[in-house]
Amino acid sequence: MEAKNIRNFCIISHIDHGKSTLADRLLELTETIEKRKMKEQVLDQMELERERGITIKMQPVRMEYKIAGVDYVLNLIDTPGHIDFSYEVSRALKAVEGAVLLVDATQGVQAQTIANVEMAKSFGLVVVPVINKVDLALARVAETKKEIEKLLSNENVKYTEEIFEVSAKTGKGVQELINHIVEKVPAPKFNYPNRPRTLIFDLEYSDHQGVIVYTRVVDGDIKRGDELLFFQTKQKFIVGEVGTFSPQKKSASVLKTGEIGYIVTNIKKPSVATVGDSVVSFNKPLDPLEGYMQSRPVVWAGIYPESQDDFDDVRRALERLRLSDSSLEFDEEASGALGRGFKCGFLGMLHLEIITERLKREFGLSIIIASPTTTYKIVFMDGREENIYSPFLFPDEHMIKEIYELWTDLKIMVPPDMIGSVIQILNSHEAVVGTTQKFGDSNTILEAEMPLRELMKNFFDELKSATSGYASLSYKITDMRKAKVGEIVRLDVLVAEEPVTAFSRVVGKRRIQREAERVVEKLRVLLPRAQFAIKIQAKGLGRILASRTISALSKNVTANLYGGDRTRKMKLWQKQKKGKKKLQKMGRVKIPHEVFVKMVQ
Repeated sequence: MEAKNIRNFCIISHIDHGKSTLADRLLELTETIEKRKMKEQVLDQMELERERGITIKMQPVRMEYKIAGVDYVLNLIDTPGHIDFSYEVSRALKAVEGAVLLVDATQGVQAQTIANVEMAKSFGLVVVPVINKVDLALARVAETKKEIEKLLSNENVKYTEEIFEVSAKTGKGVQELINHIVEKVPAPKFNYPNRPRTLIFDLEYSDHQGVIVYTRVVDGDIKRGDELLFFQTKQKFIVGEVGTFSPQKKSASVLKTGEIGYIVTNIKKPSVATVGDSVVSFNKPLDPLEGYMQSRPVVWAGIYPESQDDFDDVRRALERLRLSDSSLEFDEEASGALGRGFKCGFLGMLHLEIITERLKREFGLSIIIASPTTTYKIVFMDGREENIYSPFLFPDEHMIKEIYELWTDLKIMVPPDMIGSVIQILNSHEAVVGTTQKFGDSNTILEAEMPLRELMKNFFDELKSATSGYASLSYKITDMRKAKVGEIVRLDVLVAEEPVTAFSRVVGKRRIQREAERVVEKLRVLLPRAQFAIKIQAKGLGRILASRTISALSKNVTANLYGGDRTRKMKLWQKQKKGKKKLQKMGRVKIPHEVFVKMVQ
C-alpha cells in the first residue's frame, strides 16, 4: 500500500465517552472482524479491561476500506481515557496524523477532553470532532456542539469544521465518519523512501520470539532478514518477522512507509529496547527520530514478595511489565520487617492497582504492597539531601531542616451551582483556589493548585460524591515546593504492638487524627480474628492517636460437661483464660495478602 493511501489516526476522549464502542463499529463496517466473531470492547484484550469496562493499554488495529474504487488502509490506535494513562495517549498521538475527538452528548466537554485537545495541539494533529450518543433522550447535541466549537477555536488547533453526530452503539453516522477521516486526515509524510527508520511506541515480550517492537514506520520499508539497529542501545538484530494488527498480530511480507505494525527481534534481553527509541538500518543508519518525553512517576509504593524465595520471580515479572509499560519504574529496596522488595513508581493510584493485579493474575505471585506515597525532598539538619519514596523512611520532625513536596495544577469542570461544594473540598485538601471561567451554558472551569499527597487522599471520590458525579477533573504535576517543617508527618500502624511498615503513611498534620481513626477502623474490619485479642493502634506525633481491638475467637470449652459441680466448669474457664494470655504474649499476627491489597485501595 502506497503512503498516499494510508490514514493513521487515534480516538481520544474523556473516560466512558464511547471510544471502545466506536472502535467496534469501525471494525464492523470495514469488515476487519467477521460478524460472528464480533463482541463488545473487541480491542480491550486484557482480562482486567473487560472486567472494569475501561481501556488500559492502547491497541493498534489495521482496517482496509474502499471509497470510489480506491483502496485505503486505516490504522487506528484505541487509547485509554483515564487520567492515569494519559502517557499512553501521548504515545499514540505521536504515531498518527489525526485524532477523532469523541464527546458524549449527554455530558458535553469534560476536563480530560480539554487535556487531550492540548496534547493533540502540541503534536500538530488534525482533529476530527465527533459527538457520540446522539440517540439518547438526554442528549444535548446543540449545546455540546457549541462547547466543542469554543474549545477548538480557543486552542487554535487544526480541526475539521464539520462536527459529526454519531451513535457508536447503533452505528448511526459512523459510515459518513469513516469517509470524512479518509478525506481530512493527511497521508503520512516521509523523507527517505529507501532507508528504514521507525519510532517505537510500545513493546511486548514473547518467550519464543523475544522482544516484539510495536512501531510506526516513518521512512523506508522493513522486511524479514533486514539488519537493523536500536539506536539508543546500539544493539543489532536481524528481523525475524514483520506484520500488522487485525487486531491480532498478522504476519506480512513487508512493512511499508507510513504503516503501523510490529517487528520480531528474537532478542531475549528486555533491556535492549525502550519506548521512544528509533529502529534504523545497521549499515546506513539515519539520525534518530524525536522520541517521547520521559514519563514521571508520581506515586510510589513498596512491593514485596510474600515469600523471600519469590524475590527473583517478582523482579522478572516487573521487567516484563516494564517492557510493555515504560511508565513503570522500580528499584530494589529492603525493609526490616518485609525483607527484600522493590520501590515502584506509578502514574497514579489506578496505575498502581492495575500493575499489582497483573502481577497476581498473569504471573501468579503473592505480594505485599506498602502504603503508597509521593516523593519528598528532605534536607536534614546535618545538610544531607535525600529523596524519600517510602513512608517508613520518612524522618522525625527533629531531624528535618527543610522539606519539599510535589504540587499539581487542577482543572475541575463543574456546574455553576456546585462551585461552593467543590471549593469546600479543595480547602479541606490544602488547595489554593485560582480562577473560574464559564464554559458553555452549564459548566464552569475552576483552576486550583494542590499538594500531590492530598490529591491521592480520596480527593477524586470526594469530588464525585459532592457533585453527584457531575464534576470532571484533569491535573498535571508542576514542581517541588517548600513545605513547613512539622506540617507533614509520618503515621505508623501497630498490630499486636508490632509496627507494620507496609501500613506506614505520610499525611498532613491537620488531618492526621482523622486518618489515624480511619486506618485502624478499616484494618479492624479487614483483619481476621485469631485465638487471642488483637490490638490495632495508629501512632503519630509521638503518641497513640487511635486504637481498636479485635476480640478473640471464643470456644465453648464446657460443651462436653453435663451437670455436676460448677467448679469443674470454672477450672476449664480459668485454664482457657491463661492460655489466651499466653498466646497474646507469644503469638504473632499473620496478615493475609488480601488485607495489604485492600488497605492500599
